[in-house]
Amino acid sequence: MFMEIAIGAIGIGIVLMVGYLVVAQVRAALPTTDPNVTAGLNSTQSTVFAGFGLIAVGIIVLAAFGLINVFR
Repeated sequence: MFMEIAIGAIGIGIVLMVGYLVVAQVRAALPTTDPNVTAGLNSTQSTVFAGFGLIAVGIIVLAAFGLINVFR
């Protein structure tokens, strides 16, 4: 079960990375004259960063549960 969850977390991390790259490319391609577009892209990138943080915390918690089960 641990490996299934870890593989799922890795898959979600890859999707988040691709999403971040898409947002970064769109941000580079669009002119930054409209403050609404800039604010929207900033909030999207912040959301993706938060997703990276949640994935990292989830993987750390899963590893801790795995270690607890090994030493039980």
